[in-house]
Amino acid sequence: MTIKRSFPPVVDARTRLLVLGSLPGDASLAVARYYAHPQNQFWRLMAAVIDIDLPGLPYDARLAALLAARVGLWDVVASATRAGSTDAAMRDLIGNDLPGLVATLPDLRAIAFNGATSFRHGSRQLAGQTQAALIALPSSSPLHTIGIKAKLASWRGLRDML
Repeated sequence: MTIKRSFPPVVDARTRLLVLGSLPGDASLAVARYYAHPQNQFWRLMAAVIDIDLPGLPYDARLAALLAARVGLWDVVASATRAGSTDAAMRDLIGNDLPGLVATLPDLRAIAFNGATSFRHGSRQLAGQTQAALIALPSSSPLHTIGIKAKLASWRGLRDML
């Protein structure tokens, strides 16, 4: 199995909402971009949250639009061994310093976890470490097959945190 590592956080001091994934998949790692798999619904879901056509923007403009909307991104897992891209295949997980990052975000209102694995590991790391609301979301992954319409209601609820 290969050791896979997360990207640096995308945040600034104005971040109110931090969205945490588990660990980037192979498509994302190959191009060093969050949520790069063409079937991952993350950018479409976040577009509904901040009312900007994120999928239509170049990657750097997507990140800038999130920051302008006071949304940050990172992952719960710093590194893990994993064959392929599924969370279930992760072994030897080392977590990112979530409490350390959260401590640098004075306006943080909520931390949203993109999927069950992210929530399971991240909420454990943050227990008692933050006053921010912890929100479990249905995964944007194409492997989570409930469909985007079923996911939208939960994701749109993030608007209240901005």
